[in-house]
Amino acid sequence: MSEVVAVDIGGTHARFAIAGVAEGRVIRLSDSETFKTTEHASFQAAWEAFAELSGRPLPRAAAIAFAGPVTGDALQLTNNHWVIRPSAIPGQLGVEQSIVVNDFGAVAHAVAQAVPEHFRQVCGPDGPLPADGIISIIGPGTGLGVAQLLRGKSGYRVVETEGGHIAFAPLDAFEDGLLAMLRARMRRVSVERVVSGPGLRAIREALGGTFDADDGTLWATALDGGKNVAVAALDRFCMTLGSVAGDIALAQGANAVVIAGGLGARLADHLPRSGFAERFAAKGRFETMMRSVPVKLITLDEPGLFGAAAAFARKYP
Repeated sequence: MSEVVAVDIGGTHARFAIAGVAEGRVIRLSDSETFKTTEHASFQAAWEAFAELSGRPLPRAAAIAFAGPVTGDALQLTNNHWVIRPSAIPGQLGVEQSIVVNDFGAVAHAVAQAVPEHFRQVCGPDGPLPADGIISIIGPGTGLGVAQLLRGKSGYRVVETEGGHIAFAPLDAFEDGLLAMLRARMRRVSVERVVSGPGLRAIREALGGTFDADDGTLWATALDGGKNVAVAALDRFCMTLGSVAGDIALAQGANAVVIAGGLGARLADHLPRSGFAERFAAKGRFETMMRSVPVKLITLDEPGLFGAAAAFARKYP
C-alpha cells in the first residue's frame, strides 16, 4: 500500500487528508482537515499549512479534486481566487506523482468505488446502483457539480462536465418570476444560480418580504423548519433540483442518478419528502421511464477526497 495526499478544493473550503491506496482502489482515508480558501493566498500556502498541522513528512504524491474546468496549465477556480498550475505541482509541493481532476469527476470516482451501504434511497426503484450503464452525479454546494459515470464489465470511466452551467428553464409562474429577477442582474442565468448554496437566497428573495440573514443562517433556518418563508424556499429549491437532475439524466442517457455535494448531504432527510421526486419524473412523454430511474444520495464521508484518491489509484495502480 502507498500513501497520497488527497485534496478537495471547492469554492469555499479546501480539505486535506492522507489516503492509502493499493491495486487501483482506496484502502483507507484519514480524518480530514479543512481550510477556508479566503484565509490562504494560494493552494501552496494551504498545502504548507496542512503539512505543518500534520506533524509528519507528507507523502510524495498528490491527488487533487478541483472545483472548475481541468484544461490547460492555468486552472482558475470557478468560485474563488486560487489558480493551480499542474505542471508546477511537483516543484511547488515536492511530490513525484500527481493528478488533478474536476471535483465532481472525483465524486464520480467515489461513486464507482463506494459500497452499497454508502448510498441512501431518494426516489425510484430501490436496490444497488446498476453495474452496467450510465450514472449521472449531481451535487449542489457553493456551485453545482455534474459528472457522468460509465460502468461496464471492463471497469468504469468518468466523464467530467460543467453541466451546472446549462441554462435555467422555469416550469411555472413562480420560476418565471425568479428567472426575470435574476436576468435583470445578469445576462445569462444558469441552473447553478438557483441550485446551489447562494441559490436559496435568490429563491427566498423571489418569494417576497424582507430578510437580512446571511446564507449560512438562511440554510440553517430552512433545514430546521424555523420560519415558514425559509422552509418554502427550501421546498422550492428541492423542486428545482429535481427538475435539473431529471434534465441531466435525460441528456446523459442515465439509468441511475446520485446526488452528492455539500448541500446534498444536508438535504438527506428533506429530499425524500419534498417535491423532488415529482419534478424529477415530470418529463412529459418520458414520465414513465423517469419513474424507473433510481435516485440515491451518497453518504460516504468526504466523497471528494475519497474520489481524488480513487482517481490517483487508477492512474498509478
